[in-house]
Amino acid sequence: MRTLEPILRKHPFFEGLADDYLALITGCAKNVRFQEGEALAREGDIAEQFYVLREGRVSVELPAPNGGSIKIQTLVAGEIAGWSWLIPPNIWQFDLVAMTPIRALEMNGECLRKKCEDDTRLGYELMKRFSNIMSNRLAATRLQLIDLYGSAAPVAHQP
Repeated sequence: MRTLEPILRKHPFFEGLADDYLALITGCAKNVRFQEGEALAREGDIAEQFYVLREGRVSVELPAPNGGSIKIQTLVAGEIAGWSWLIPPNIWQFDLVAMTPIRALEMNGECLRKKCEDDTRLGYELMKRFSNIMSNRLAATRLQLIDLYGSAAPVAHQP
């Protein structure tokens, strides 16, 4: 029987992770595909998974107040799409849209949260890795907002 463990082992996000943890995490994975234009996630929906990107490009977007969306980041093979599964109340903070056909591993958040609660060292290891993703996403959002609103007049602050 073939497992998804060799695929996870080669992915940069899981680099250096102990073999026993990799085996635990593999039990929460399944192969998925998305077509160009298909949503992997929508802001405000329940987040019960994240994606280990194997092929394709995913746009991380925020819905714009006037309709449409603001692209925050483009994710490619070798990256992780989604962190909202980890932070209660587990609500997607961004839209994830396939820019090209996508091959990915979908990681079940409920399964992983249970394993992290059972083994807090695994939980800490994943939290360190996901905090890096969250920090990068925040920085990308900040840059897009500066680009979008950077030419606006400064706001005068009242003492």
